[in-house]
Amino acid sequence: MKLFIDSANLREIQEVQSWGILDGVTTNPTLIAKEGKEPRKLVEEICATVSGPVSVEVTSLDAEGMIREALELASWAPNIVVKIPLIKEGLRAIRALAEMGVRVNTTLVFSVPQALLAAKAGATYVSPFLGRLDDIGHDGMEVVRQAVRIFKNYGYPTQVLAASIRHPRHIVEAALAGADIATAPFAVLEQLLKHPLTDIGLERFLADWRKLESALSAMREKV
Repeated sequence: MKLFIDSANLREIQEVQSWGILDGVTTNPTLIAKEGKEPRKLVEEICATVSGPVSVEVTSLDAEGMIREALELASWAPNIVVKIPLIKEGLRAIRALAEMGVRVNTTLVFSVPQALLAAKAGATYVSPFLGRLDDIGHDGMEVVRQAVRIFKNYGYPTQVLAASIRHPRHIVEAALAGADIATAPFAVLEQLLKHPLTDIGLERFLADWRKLESALSAMREKV
C-alpha cells in the first residue's frame, strides 16, 4: 500500500519525504488556506519536492467551472491530480476530464454507491473519508473493503485512497482491507514510527554499549 501525506505544509512534506517512504501528497482548500501563501506557488513547491501524485482540489460547483479549473490546475505541474467532489456536476466533470487524460481524485466519498459511480465515470482515485464516517457511527472501513472488492470484480482501474485517517490503526486496517493508498496527516505518520518498546530497547542497547566502551577504556589505561 502506498502512503501519502495529507498536508500543504512544505516543512512537513519535506520531513516525510526525507524518510524515504512518501509516495504522494493530498491537499484541499482548507489545508492550502492555512499556509497563507499564494496557492500556485505553494503547489508548485510541493510538486517539486515530491515526484509522486499531488492532489489539488477545485472550488467550482458546476461541471463547466470544475473542468476549466481542473485544466488550469493540471497545467501547474505534471504530477498534479485534480480533486473533484462526488456530486452530479462532479461526475460530469470527471467523465470529461478522464476523456481528456486528466487524472482525477474523487473526494468526499462516503458510500460504496458513490465510489462505484466515480469509478464508472473514470476517476483515477476514489477517497472514502473514514474518520468522518466513524464520527457519525458508521463503519468507514467497510466502504473501503466493499469498494476494493467491487473494483476487482469488474476490473475497474480506479484506486481506493483511504482518507480522513485519524490514527495509525486506520492505516493498518486500510492495508488489510486492500486499499491501494492511505493518506494521513503528519502527526499520524509520525505515530507510525513510535512504540514504547522500541524506545526502551534502544536505550538498553546504548547503555550496554556505553558500559562496554567504558570497560575497554579502563583496560587500555591499565596497559
